Amino acid sequence: MRPEYYPAFLDLRGKKCVVVGGGRVAERKVKALVASGADIRVISPQLVAALERLRAKGAIRHIARAYRKGDLRDAFLVFAATSDEDINRTVSRDAPFLVNVADAPELANFIVPAVVKSGPLKIAVSTGGASPALAASVRRELEVLYGKDVGRYLLLIGKLRKEVMETVVDSKAREVFFRMAGSAEILGIIRNEGFMKAKAKIMERLSQLRGAK
Repeated sequence: MRPEYYPAFLDLRGKKCVVVGGGRVAERKVKALVASGADIRVISPQLVAALERLRAKGAIRHIARAYRKGDLRDAFLVFAATSDEDINRTVSRDAPFLVNVADAPELANFIVPAVVKSGPLKIAVSTGGASPALAASVRRELEVLYGKDVGRYLLLIGKLRKEVMETVVDSKAREVFFRMAGSAEILGIIRNEGFMKAKAKIMERLSQLRGAK
């Protein structure tokens, strides 16, 4: 049996990432790469409209021809996303590092999970390639559990973190505050009463900390 996939989140800022293909599947891959700040090359004779718009904005570089050996030189990450199985197989064989092949996990060394996003929160869901459909169903459930208010709360905590680190001298008090800020109690308040109630509670606690200095 194949070993389990190793879960990881990659920092792709400035990394050379190549997408071979210019259709709808390639579009999904490229949009995620754009959001990650990658240096993106798309190799395809044609592009769908959404990719053409990204090219026009300068978000991607378009190599307007079929794939050639050598196109993947120095690539950190590669997506083979054409409708031609032979080309996808060739890209898989040529890839120097990380490669994903659409609808052919046996040719890839990583797979793309279903992802839930809410502000800074990202939850990746994978069934190890056994059932992408079930992974998508789990993702939809998680989207309900971790909605936009969770994302808003995380943005607040992210802004407060630096302030707390600079203004609260007692390291133990900081630790207690951050544990409380990330507790199941707070998560329950967000879900049941909303972001503003959670914000009020955390700001009240922060005010108490400041008053205790």
